[in-house]
Formats: sequence, structure tokens, C-alpha cells
Amino acid sequence: MISKHSITIRGHRTSFSLEDEFWNELRSIAKHRQIAIAALMTEIDALREEGNNLSSAARVYVLHWLKSQDADNNTDR
Repeated sequence: MISKHSITIRGHRTSFSLEDEFWNELRSIAKHRQIAIAALMTEIDALREEGNNLSSAARVYVLHWLKSQDADNNTDR
């Protein structure tokens, strides 16, 4: 299911839509990094390329995060 989320980034209120699976993964990443979800979304917003929307940037961030975690786990073997 896709849900709409609202957040304040650098003093500006914005909203974005994400599948629940991506939202849950973002919350897990924020918890793992010990930062607020708002801080994580602010970071994602700052990293996204101009013209890309925040929803897409969040999905790509999750993908990169999961791939990096998988790579880290594979080097530990």
C-alpha cells in the first residue's frame, strides 16, 4: 500500500508518497543510525539530484543502503 507522509525539511513542509515497505525500511535505517526520520529525510533530500522527486530519492536511498549492508555482510565471511 502507498501512504502519504508529511515532513518538515529545512523549515519547509513537504509531503511524499511511499509504499509501506519503503517507509518501514527508512524507519529501520533511521533507528540503526540513531537519528530521527526527519533527519534522514533531510539528508536524502540534500543528496537527491535536481529534478528527482523525494519519493524516488527515498526509494533509491533504501536500495543503496540495503546493497551496502549486503556487501558489508559478504566481506565478513
